[in-house]
Amino acid sequence: MLSERRLEVLRAIVQDYVGTEEPVGSKALTERHRLGVSPATIRNDMAALEDEGFIAQPHTSAGRIPTDKGYRLFVDKLAGVKPLSSPERRAIQNFLDGAVDLDDVVGRTVRLLAQLTRQVAVVQYPSLTRSTVRHVELLALAPARLMLVLITDTGRVEQRLIDCQAPFGEASLADLRARLNSRVVGRRFADVPQLVQDLPESFEQDDRGTVSTVLSVLLETLVEETEERLMIGGTANLTRFGHDFPLTIRPVLEALEEHVVMLKLLGEAKDSGMTVRIGHENAHEGLASTSVVTVGYGSGDEAVAKLGVVGPTRMDYPGTMGAVRAVARYVGQILAES
Repeated sequence: MLSERRLEVLRAIVQDYVGTEEPVGSKALTERHRLGVSPATIRNDMAALEDEGFIAQPHTSAGRIPTDKGYRLFVDKLAGVKPLSSPERRAIQNFLDGAVDLDDVVGRTVRLLAQLTRQVAVVQYPSLTRSTVRHVELLALAPARLMLVLITDTGRVEQRLIDCQAPFGEASLADLRARLNSRVVGRRFADVPQLVQDLPESFEQDDRGTVSTVLSVLLETLVEETEERLMIGGTANLTRFGHDFPLTIRPVLEALEEHVVMLKLLGEAKDSGMTVRIGHENAHEGLASTSVVTVGYGSGDEAVAKLGVVGPTRMDYPGTMGAVRAVARYVGQILAES
């Protein structure tokens, strides 16, 4: 275990390197921080931190920079989550409150996160597998053609056209709509198939074929929409950090383009709480020079999806973690109220 003084030296090195983008020397630490010891003692502490792999010397200068291991210790032990100011919180709320539907919520959240953190923002759409049914609407477009509209508790809307084998009367349609909603509203998607399996038998023989067709389309919708979607924004922010990436940012950009990679990355954070993966903790090779900060969001106690940011390991971790957590909380409130 590191002594409290060496932890303070590491904290100072991380803070200075993030702020100045320059390797940090003992003289600078002595001038900028009240560490209460001589430059010689700080040099000894830096040598010990380097021996244990928390800092490294990038070239022959006297300065040191944090390693992935150093950032990890900083995040785990030294970095508090920086709370947003009242004006920042009001700006978030005002910006997100103007959203008109789920796509708009996700789009605004991506833009907001990218602006607040000056990193790449990633927002996963609410997962249907963790959602509940808010309402199922059935509309008659023609005597033998219907539209099914499925609305989730997170405001997600799915529409499907249904061609029926025979005309379906308005009274039968209203009856099916009422019975269907009485069974599935407020229930999780995974429970719906069992809840509706015997529904056709409760209708007249002539209507059972159409009822079965409607249920088939509903269940297909639940299954085919389980593949997740996400939105990414602020990729241009990476160009500000070109020197933070070895040789080129191309591998990072390629990883960001692969939505499957990003969904897997979000999925690996099982806990809906704050997760920070640093450098080589990211399994995908293209993200080995980045840090990824994620947190779950949802309309209740349970997270229905995750959001976060991707940036260089030389990141303002307290500020980034604070922004990600605050935005997630506001998005959850919007979903709960929608």
